[in-house]
Amino acid sequence: MFITQVFLYAIGNAMSTSAKTTVHLKFASEKQLDTLLSALTPEAKAPPTRRASIRLKKEDAFLTLIVNAEDTVALRATINAYLRWIESTIKIMEVVERT
Repeated sequence: MFITQVFLYAIGNAMSTSAKTTVHLKFASEKQLDTLLSALTPEAKAPPTRRASIRLKKEDAFLTLIVNAEDTVALRATINAYLRWIESTIKIMEVVERT
């Protein structure tokens, strides 16, 4: 098992057009975390849109994603994209570990 805990915090209100969230993913091994971080870093450095940005941080056994977006649509799209990339990378790591 790769991810052992997930924490999600969202900040925003009905009067604000911007949105922010922080996602903490706890990993069972530092090697898995480092591999995932190196896979996601190029995407974070060159976001596909100006409507959202993301910062990736390694904190102990956690990968922290901090997403800032102009609106909730961009926030949702960014979170979904990164969670899909994380899932794909984890599946690849599982296959590699089995072989």
